[in-house]
Amino acid sequence: MPRPAATAAAPPARKVPLRKLLRAASVACGVQFGWALQLSLLTPYVQELGIPHAFASLVWLCGPLSGLLVQPLVGHLSDRIAPAASPLGRRRPFIAAGAASIAAAVLTVGFSADIGRLFGDDITPGTTRLGAICVYLVGFWLLDVGNNATQGPCRAFLADLTENDPRRTRIANAYFSLFMALGNILGYATGAYSGWYWIFPFTVTPSCSISCANLKSAFLLDIIILVITTYITVASVQEPQSFGGDEAEHPGTEQEAFLWELFGSFRYFTLPVWMVLIVTALTWIGWFPFILFDTDWMGREIYRGSPDNPEATQSYHDGVRMGSFGLMLNSVLLGLTSVVLEKLCRKWGAGLVWGVSNILMALCFVAMLVITYVAKNMDYPPSGVPPTGIVIASLVVFTILGAPLAITYSIPYAMAASRVENLGLGQGLAMGILNLAIVIPQVIVSLGSGPWDQLFGGGNAPAFAVAAGASFIGGLVAILGLPRARIGSSRRRGGTHNR
Repeated sequence: MPRPAATAAAPPARKVPLRKLLRAASVACGVQFGWALQLSLLTPYVQELGIPHAFASLVWLCGPLSGLLVQPLVGHLSDRIAPAASPLGRRRPFIAAGAASIAAAVLTVGFSADIGRLFGDDITPGTTRLGAICVYLVGFWLLDVGNNATQGPCRAFLADLTENDPRRTRIANAYFSLFMALGNILGYATGAYSGWYWIFPFTVTPSCSISCANLKSAFLLDIIILVITTYITVASVQEPQSFGGDEAEHPGTEQEAFLWELFGSFRYFTLPVWMVLIVTALTWIGWFPFILFDTDWMGREIYRGSPDNPEATQSYHDGVRMGSFGLMLNSVLLGLTSVVLEKLCRKWGAGLVWGVSNILMALCFVAMLVITYVAKNMDYPPSGVPPTGIVIASLVVFTILGAPLAITYSIPYAMAASRVENLGLGQGLAMGILNLAIVIPQVIVSLGSGPWDQLFGGGNAPAFAVAAGASFIGGLVAILGLPRARIGSSRRRGGTHNR
């Protein structure tokens, strides 16, 4: 286990140009394109396959459970590989392998209904398709393994390239967030379009209806985008040949078991590191209910549809597409916020920016609860189309949430990257540790949100109430407990932190 210690000054190295950092971050677009499709379309899709709403959140346990071990393990392994051991260095092989896993997974998920039919599924509408569900779950696990295997090394790759320079670390993570926004825009726009089955008519089969064919077509587009952006990242820049503080560069150092190193590193954490992890956990308790049920909320509560009621299926899918459009608007604001985030952190401090964004999240979730109440007690026209004011209010909330989402995608990673520098941990392991603060709350929400919602009538409002409370508490902790100074403002001498 590396011990905290001041390291000898390394000779100055030539900094990686910002344009190359931009290209190195581009794989986030391809990964996030698929993630956006996953968020907007898969919760409705699993209910079409016959999984009840109360248990739909349990399916999402795949992500946090795989992330609980996969991302720290991949980060650990990439820290331990010497850059000269592979033509692609130590991070890029994992990025390429993770992208390949994502491509295989989206094919499995997209064609799950067709494969399930080969296993003997009854394709009558409203029936539970056990074969398709099993295939879907395998693909979903593989998809989340690929996502975790890709994003951790990507973040560590950027941290390596910036060599823990605070300003450049913020810029690199802002680039990553910007490409995530672009991927979100493309993904949610793709999910909102209902005519892909016409462009790709071979996707419509006896076991795959029009909505299923649209999902399948969207995932085929995802593979194309993913291949392009992965190539740009892998070919963008050579990895540095030395990394201060990493044991991969000191072959005589005794290697410890992975899990012991992961959990044993906790005892070296300083208070600022713990505060980053606590705020991250509270932030994701806030985000995950929204991620699980955003388009489902639009389909059920706003459009009064249901995926398992033939008479209300069309209204539900209309709501899901409108929700995808709202998430696309969300991503536009996410991208704009990413552009100005560095200036905001310089002016107000990262802790304050993060805290204010969490409180804004809480207000948005409260607004969704208010909209739910108003829609429930409002008379809709005979057509069943929700009033324009309700739809616009929902879209405004979705859009505003793009600003705190950009901060969630950037500031925690930049803070973690800079604050573990003096602990002697590799950046891959550091990103894995931060990931624990993300996935453990997701496990809690996945286990509890479905039954919790069912306890209060089967809607999504109870989960959003929990999200609002966690976000607000996280905002207060960030404002009071995180330093106002700029990200990574730690002194380079003696391992102390400038609070």
